[in-house]
Amino acid sequence: MSGLMSNIDWYEIWLATLDTLLMLGGSLLFTIVLGLPLGVLLFLTGPRQLFEHKAFYGLLSLLVNVLRSLPFIILLIVMIPLTVVLTGTSLGVAGAIPPLVVGATPFFARLVETALREVDRGIIEATQAMGASTQQIIISALLPEARPGIIAAVTVTAITLVSYTAMAGVVGAGGLGDLAIRFGYQRFQTDVMVVTVVLLLILVQILQMIGDRLVVHFSRR
Repeated sequence: MSGLMSNIDWYEIWLATLDTLLMLGGSLLFTIVLGLPLGVLLFLTGPRQLFEHKAFYGLLSLLVNVLRSLPFIILLIVMIPLTVVLTGTSLGVAGAIPPLVVGATPFFARLVETALREVDRGIIEATQAMGASTQQIIISALLPEARPGIIAAVTVTAITLVSYTAMAGVVGAGGLGDLAIRFGYQRFQTDVMVVTVVLLLILVQILQMIGDRLVVHFSRR
């Protein structure tokens, strides 16, 4: 067994795992903070909604679709100058978070819009009939009713970010992806590659399990 794991430095694995978790946590937080209001805005200005505005919705939807369709590896490279301006570096955890957020925010926003569209329109109309303001409709009716869908969206986004953090290793962002590329791929250390892949799979499984349990907990029985 020791021969099969001869290239494994468990301290390096631990540091890489910590970097991956930091990138995931930081980018997910900013993605939710930016993506949730963006998704709500997409919903409100969409067809047959409270503030329907075809031109604005079309422009915003186009921007979201363009950012969603841009391959993340290209986005990483294109954003290097902006990342340096924002964080002072394009390397490490700090250098990875801006492109991770830009890559995931439109994806999450579209999922939020979809979750809000699944809310029964009668609930919105009933809230309006009671004289609720737009802010009250959003906070007291829309978001609570769409909570299971939004939690599912957060789960899917978190899992997507795990794959993005692995790709970020290409530009020296650190984490398990960087370890897999530098040692597993470039130095042909298969054992390192296998361990990093297994750890990423375990992380994804944990995120999915937590997300599924929260969706069930907050769903109407």
